[in-house]
Amino acid sequence: MSTSTMRGGVLDRFVPEPIAGRRHTILIHAPADFVMEQVRVFPMESLWGVRALIRLRAWLLGAKNQAKPKRIGLVEQMLGLGWGCLAEVPGAYFVAGGACRPWQGDVVFESMSPEEFATYAAADMVKIAWTLEVDRLGPELTRFATETRVAATDEDSARKFRWYWQRFGAGIALIRWMLLPALRRVTEQRWKERRSNLQTAARSGEA
Repeated sequence: MSTSTMRGGVLDRFVPEPIAGRRHTILIHAPADFVMEQVRVFPMESLWGVRALIRLRAWLLGAKNQAKPKRIGLVEQMLGLGWGCLAEVPGAYFVAGGACRPWQGDVVFESMSPEEFATYAAADMVKIAWTLEVDRLGPELTRFATETRVAATDEDSARKFRWYWQRFGAGIALIRWMLLPALRRVTEQRWKERRSNLQTAARSGEA
């Protein structure tokens, strides 16, 4: 698994000049379509470390409305929190985004259309866009990547976000470092089971 700063990609359309961002990649031994399918439904808060970091952030920032952990799929959960889908190519990538004030304990996400996101400039806000990407390297080998970029709407929001990023950026990165290996482990196991079932069905059909 590797981490790097921004590079050319699907987020260039939405956040071409970010003030912060990270990209994480990992290799998964399963077909690209299957990987994306599993990523979308993976319950992020099934990992105790992720739940602990989310609770710690809420406590440190004085959140008053702490939601109970939800064991639902990643995309369903994020859209339910208020993120909006900005772009999607099935079997290739999913892009979500929204505007918010992440330095507040109880964050409210404002979703919008792709066109609105590109020009959004409300004061004291940051725009955040993130991706789920799969790159087919072979019949059963996929490079999965997730990238996040942040843009500020003004100098005040940029200052507030830098304060937040300096204190909580490491925790956000740690969530990705816990999430990706777990996702690989579950996806590869499920693919082995799927492949075994397909092979069994094929042999039964030949009998």
